[in-house]
Amino acid sequence: MVFQGEVLSVAALLDAARATPAASPSPLVGVRHTAAHNAEACRTLLADGESLDGCWRFGILQTLDDYTSVLRRGGPDLAAGVFTDEPPRTGSVQLDAAFAALADYLSGLDGWPTPAWVHDPSRRTEAWYPAVPAIFRADADQESPGAFRRRGILVTARSLARA
Repeated sequence: MVFQGEVLSVAALLDAARATPAASPSPLVGVRHTAAHNAEACRTLLADGESLDGCWRFGILQTLDDYTSVLRRGGPDLAAGVFTDEPPRTGSVQLDAAFAALADYLSGLDGWPTPAWVHDPSRRTEAWYPAVPAIFRADADQESPGAFRRRGILVTARSLARA
């Protein structure tokens, strides 16, 4: 079969994307994966010998991806549901603090009420640079969002950037 369509330039594709109306958020989407669920998985991964950086990528970045997916499909009120249930303790003070930092950061960013569990003072750690190579730690010291910094978690601006 031979392609018989029109090959558009990148500029034309971008123009077409801009002209397409945004989809309306739908509350029917629901929340399938939560921070609590991902924290439980991190607890298992840690018990099986996974590193803290590996659990950061799975637990925290996966929760960020889950949140972003629900946000795009259902809006901020629905996406806040990713953090409604308090994540159980993982066995790592660093990860427990990171779950609270992520909820605090996203609630401030998207304007939904911060869950009460986020303010638990035990969800803090000493300075931790999750998956931040030593060469970028000075950047993390300067760029870490306040919600993370207050809990002892130092990340670069790129650390939370997702595709």
